Amino acid sequence: MGKFRRATAVLTCAALTITVAACTDDRPTAEDAARTLAEGLSQLDVAQSAFASDQPAEINEQLTAITDGFAPGAPRVSVAGVEDAGDDSATATLDYVWDLDSTDQDWTYTTTTELTRVEDVWQAAWSPEVFVPDLLPDEKLTLTRVPGDRGDITGAGGEVIVTQRPVIRVGIDKTRVPEAQQAASARALAALLDLDPAGYEEQVLGAGAEAFVVALVLRDDATRTVTDEQIDGIPGALRQADTLELAPTRTFARELLGSVGEATEELVEQSDGALRAGDITGLGGLQLQHDAQLSGTPGLEVNAVPLAAPATPSQRLFAKPAVDGEDLAITLDPRLQSLGEEVLADEPSASSIVAIRPSTGEILAAANGPGSAGLQTALLGQYPPGSTFKVATSLALLREGFTPATPTACTEEVTVDGRTFNNASTYPTQFLGTIPLLETFAQSCNTGFISARDEITQADLAAAAADLGIGVPASIGTPAFFGSVPTEAEGTSHAAAMIGQGEVLVSPLALATMAASVGAGTRVTPTLLQEGEPAGDPASFSAPSPAASASAPSPDGSASASASSSASSAESAEPPVPSAFTAPESSTLKTLMAAVVAQGGAQLLQDVPGEPVLAKTGTAEFGSDSPPRTHAWVVALQGDLAVAVFVEEGELGSTSGGPLMQAFLTGAAA
Repeated sequence: MGKFRRATAVLTCAALTITVAACTDDRPTAEDAARTLAEGLSQLDVAQSAFASDQPAEINEQLTAITDGFAPGAPRVSVAGVEDAGDDSATATLDYVWDLDSTDQDWTYTTTTELTRVEDVWQAAWSPEVFVPDLLPDEKLTLTRVPGDRGDITGAGGEVIVTQRPVIRVGIDKTRVPEAQQAASARALAALLDLDPAGYEEQVLGAGAEAFVVALVLRDDATRTVTDEQIDGIPGALRQADTLELAPTRTFARELLGSVGEATEELVEQSDGALRAGDITGLGGLQLQHDAQLSGTPGLEVNAVPLAAPATPSQRLFAKPAVDGEDLAITLDPRLQSLGEEVLADEPSASSIVAIRPSTGEILAAANGPGSAGLQTALLGQYPPGSTFKVATSLALLREGFTPATPTACTEEVTVDGRTFNNASTYPTQFLGTIPLLETFAQSCNTGFISARDEITQADLAAAAADLGIGVPASIGTPAFFGSVPTEAEGTSHAAAMIGQGEVLVSPLALATMAASVGAGTRVTPTLLQEGEPAGDPASFSAPSPAASASAPSPDGSASASASSSASSAESAEPPVPSAFTAPESSTLKTLMAAVVAQGGAQLLQDVPGEPVLAKTGTAEFGSDSPPRTHAWVVALQGDLAVAVFVEEGELGSTSGGPLMQAFLTGAAA
């Protein structure tokens, strides 16, 4: 560095048309000029600086053109030093820092400009290279985000579930068809792809003259029914090969997995700058909730592009490599998940099958039927469990000294505070009267359980349910409703709760957890994530919703709760109270559930191959119709497999849910 020189002549303060520093007792120095220039460049406004050639207004126009559309906006510019070159000239070195994204790696560089003193004003030499090294006068900056390879989602045994799979983008290329033919081509392609012809025609005609207007993205595999010949036969139609993150089939666990695509405006706004328009991101389900892990960190490229042809980069000025995403390992068993969806394929109402491995708590299947219409019934549904809840009721009774042989009063009806409760219309009359708890459970006698209501409090009932996992939150890696059992209830409300009605609500996941806890002999904590996986981003989970409210009493006197598919996430819930559930209690509950298959409402499960099946059926009334509408439930245990089957608009658990459970367990054993 040369010797720095400071002018010492005194100026009289006067108004200047173009100046580089405020008037002081001393004349402005080269350092003052450099500092003013740096401040102006940081604001993309150099009106306070003087230049040897261009006027500040002209340079401001250049800066606006250079940074037009460049997302970071303006850099931070500081003076690294000013070297005296003698003869009223100096060289200023400027340091630039561009904050391109939320990471710590910025785009930094250094430029220089020559300063010359003309009378009492230091003037800077200007060219675009003072702003960006090697930038030409007819170029501007562009910032491109370069995504890394997205992580796969894998299931049990490491089997890949979601990965890059081939697709074709099908649309109209307006450069390949005369303008007069474009409307007809758009309609023909829409008809071929089963889209709205008028809507797609409007998209095509409204796009630019050289646009390729995508109509649909199709899987390019054996399931594709639209042929290349059909597409190519439409003037202007074009097929573009590509890949997308996809599950094995279009319907496979789609409510759980979510999808991947361009970030929506809402997601961009919620991301605090992490996402920008055009970024590829998770759009729902696990793909959204674990997007940070799956997507990794996008790379960045700063390119110089000609102002006249901004789509064609002329030089790369900066590049930061992308960090590839990491795989997400979940517990889903692809075979069992597919089996569950296949079993539910013909069920018109909302339905689900949830399977859990009792020994580990791993969720092996969370299948929803087509009647769920895209809602996550398996994990988020909120429904009264009906008689399946008698597993929890029986546990509470066991703790008050009941045994399978304890007599209960199974009458045709029972009246509580003026309200009458009945058994199912198909209840076998030979099991009316005083019968042991084992038979009351096997035959699902409502009145027998309600007659024992004074033996246990509502708090006892809620505690027993919690010891089996109902109402106990768990961080499974995605939103879930784990059930709700009131701790206080009297009269008819307590009576209804004894048989899984009233204000008792569960999801299919909650009942599968209950069955798994019986199988394990201890309360099971379900999980969807393989060991070692982080729980994901709770901020992307749906907010908890209140439990569904109770509606008018049904004709048998029990209150019926409305169903909801809102999320009730437990990611921020308090730690659960330790379970008091014991192995001997589990053994007794297994005896009761075995009787349901041996002599009760689930005898069709006797022929399922493999280990003996233990089960409990349930029918839950809901709504105010007469006769009431009913949900059908079945829970079952077979070896190290616990399963809950749910049908929203069913008949009896045994008749609507039983065949579905039989088909699932038979297929699982194959």
